[in-house]
Amino acid sequence: MNFDKFLISISKIKNIPLPAQASQFKMSPPFRLELLELFKEPMKNAKRAGVLALFYPDELQQTKLVLILRNTYKGVHSAQISFPGGKFEPQDDSLKETAVRETFEEIGVPKQNIEVLKQLTEVYIPPSNFYVQPFLGIVKSTPTFYKQDNEVEEVIEVLLHHFINDNNVINTPVETSYNIKVEVPAYQLNGHIVWGATAMMLSEIKDLLKNVL
Repeated sequence: MNFDKFLISISKIKNIPLPAQASQFKMSPPFRLELLELFKEPMKNAKRAGVLALFYPDELQQTKLVLILRNTYKGVHSAQISFPGGKFEPQDDSLKETAVRETFEEIGVPKQNIEVLKQLTEVYIPPSNFYVQPFLGIVKSTPTFYKQDNEVEEVIEVLLHHFINDNNVINTPVETSYNIKVEVPAYQLNGHIVWGATAMMLSEIKDLLKNVL
């Protein structure tokens, strides 16, 4: 979709109610409800993070969404596809500021260029005991990405029409953080499999966009 057309459509999104967990659960792993029950106590003291779903025009003025592949390291989110973002720091005034700051630090998009349009529904991530607050935002000119090498393995630029195509929703076996292989719903985007919390957040974004596009 042409980005100018996308901008006109996306302006309506502020007044649309969030589809929330009904949308997220379409892409949740089958064991999620059991995990939430197991983590009822740790959830009370969960850490907080902010992430950003950032849409922008490419050089041909086609609308894209940026995701990142995290580096391989000793940790539960090693080598996973995610949104740019990270944990709330004491200097942040809000989780929105966290998401914007981390987007600049991880992929080099200047903070002043980012316009946050909507706060989405938070997602709890049991393996790391984080509540993640996603936001939807735009950059109106084609960004030049500079990845933070110690955090980001690859910047993934997904065409909007590829993301919202239902044919790119699959079921696939994955190895979980608990060393169990299970079949989960996932997105197949740019040759990558996106599942878990990121897929749940993408599901809400997709449902929102389909209301306005």
